[in-house]
Amino acid sequence: MIKKLASEIREYKKDTILTPVYTALEVVMEVSIPFIMAFIIDEGINKGNLSMVFRYGSLMIVMALLSLFFGFQAGRYAASASTGFAKNLRKDMFEKIQDFSFQNIDKFTTAGLVTRLTTDVTRVQNAFQMIIRIGVRPPMMIIVSVIMCFVISKSLSVIYLVAIPILAICLGFIIKFATKAFRATFEKYDALNASVQENVTGIRVVKAFVREEYENVKFMKAVDGLKDMFVKAEKIIAFNGPVMNLIANGCIIALSWFGAKQVVSGSITTGNLTSLFSYVMNILMSLMMLSMVFVMITMSMAAIQRILEVLDEVPSLSNKENPIMEVKDGSIDFNHVNFSYQEGSGEYVLKDIDLHIKSGETIGILGPTGSGKSTFVALISRLYDTTEGNVKVGGIDVRDYDMEVLRDAVSVVLQKNVLFSGTILDNLRWGNENATDEECIEACKLACADSFIQEFPDGYHTKIEQGGTNVSGGQRQRLCIARALLKKPKILILDDSTSAVDTHTDSEIRKAFKQYIPETTKLIISQRIASIQDADRVLVLHRGEISGFDTPENLLATNEIYKEVHDTQTSGGGDFDEM
Repeated sequence: MIKKLASEIREYKKDTILTPVYTALEVVMEVSIPFIMAFIIDEGINKGNLSMVFRYGSLMIVMALLSLFFGFQAGRYAASASTGFAKNLRKDMFEKIQDFSFQNIDKFTTAGLVTRLTTDVTRVQNAFQMIIRIGVRPPMMIIVSVIMCFVISKSLSVIYLVAIPILAICLGFIIKFATKAFRATFEKYDALNASVQENVTGIRVVKAFVREEYENVKFMKAVDGLKDMFVKAEKIIAFNGPVMNLIANGCIIALSWFGAKQVVSGSITTGNLTSLFSYVMNILMSLMMLSMVFVMITMSMAAIQRILEVLDEVPSLSNKENPIMEVKDGSIDFNHVNFSYQEGSGEYVLKDIDLHIKSGETIGILGPTGSGKSTFVALISRLYDTTEGNVKVGGIDVRDYDMEVLRDAVSVVLQKNVLFSGTILDNLRWGNENATDEECIEACKLACADSFIQEFPDGYHTKIEQGGTNVSGGQRQRLCIARALLKKPKILILDDSTSAVDTHTDSEIRKAFKQYIPETTKLIISQRIASIQDADRVLVLHRGEISGFDTPENLLATNEIYKEVHDTQTSGGGDFDEM
């Protein structure tokens, strides 16, 4: 774990090293001051030597200023090192998430990943800063102060040797129980973030169904759960203060009792006893600071484990050595494919799918909810790997391609169309970052999006709000189709992505596809017969199996499922799921 986290320091090694160096110099200056002060009292004030008082007093001022300078430098480098460390952590976590397959992402909730990238990293950042700055200062202060105490009086210094192990044992017990409590607290953070994310995303639905009160109650349950777990964890940490005070007061009482006796007997001077009290306060304050470091480390341990879960996660999909870097054409072959989301469960979502699609064909895909339509197309761009059998694109197993090359050749417009904050042109260029304005306009014309874009005051420079909330569902779908077309794909997959547009626009989009991208293989998933009736062939899926795969005309004569859907919809009925 330590080695993994240390690798995240990278270019901030210099700052990480300089922080304890300057801290050490700061400590040396601070612990030297009481020693000089004792010398001033015994040799200057008690003997009336004012020149010595001024000379060594000036030296104390210089040392105090140096301590201030070294402390400032230590703080500056600690801030740079800790924020840089956090930046690298977030960068590596985010890049790792980008490499995750859908199977990896399914292991972590969206809210959980957000918490790990934000709250958890912030906690680890704070702990790291305390370790290299405050975590270095107290131990050095304790060690140097104890050494100076032994130089002044060995017998009185035994007090610290007894107190420090007792404190260490107490802190060990506190840390052990607090770590478990804080890990449970972070899981409550996930639940809280999930509640906020779900509510904000679906705020229109909440208001439409007047469910604000219900959402408030649900949110308060998450907040109360987080509060209760924090209280439980803080109750354990609360023992830290009383334990520290007990040991600190015990040390002061013992030093006062035995030190006063030695002053009376003449075995120690007044100046040396004064220095001892200064060192006592240094040691006790350092112990208090050290306990704060332990508390912060305790709180961050659960966060560290959650971060490492992400960094150590191995993507379930990866490229082979020397992958193929070019997709020849858009032909698709499913060779006796079985697929299960839970490997080894024996519960297949797709069962013995065996079919062959020629490059340039338009294939309609029909089936009820849960029949495996979306899973079927997900295997083509290798969002998942098959459990049994194989999928070929351009005559080559999809596992032999470089994944980026394959996915660049396969454009997918999913059921849930997502637009990002930025202009319309910014969103379109997700399909091709180098696309010209003319190419973007041409793609929008094919997707029947140009007409409504031109109606906006700013046209293609219209700002899209996060999630595309300032455009309608149909407009969002057409923009996503245009974005997919800009990739100039070998295969275009429309996963029920024209459901929000009217039948006339749907028909115009299909005509444009047929005329302008005839060599692109087009897979159209739809619940509407009208959307697939012009397809070359239609695949009918039922419970993960092929019920039929033929031309619409032949299926109408031979396939009961297709015929029933066709008759229901053409006679004024609804879609597949409304039969």
